[in-house]
Amino acid sequence: MNFQDCIKFASENPVCYLATMDGDQPRVRGLLMFSADENGFAFVTFSLKQLSRQLKANPKVEICFYNNPAGLGDAKQMRVTGKVEFLKDKETLDKAYESRAFLEQMTGRPLRPITEVFRVSSGEAHFWTLADVLKEPTLERIKF
Repeated sequence: MNFQDCIKFASENPVCYLATMDGDQPRVRGLLMFSADENGFAFVTFSLKQLSRQLKANPKVEICFYNNPAGLGDAKQMRVTGKVEFLKDKETLDKAYESRAFLEQMTGRPLRPITEVFRVSSGEAHFWTLADVLKEPTLERIKF
């Protein structure tokens, strides 16, 4: 397996779970990935959210992408561990805002000024299936 396999799996299964630390308390939430490519895995958030605050205090994260099959025998997940970086370029922020602009109707406020994009651009990933239930320490790690 290689990093292209990771990009493909994440792109096919963009709903994932991301864990942060809030002091000494882990916090996990579901997220919709913004993009995956050779530069890593990118996500959209808003500067007023606790997620943003937690990432700025401690950029270390773990993400779990899951394929959500009809039968558990086909279950597969990919866990990604790394550090986030916030992207500041206008083009990326504009694309991120456009992808989440529908949320303005729900929040009743402009979101462009508080839109943020963060990316995990380096770290490691590994895949896991039920057949691997007792093998996690020996699973292949893919560095990126």
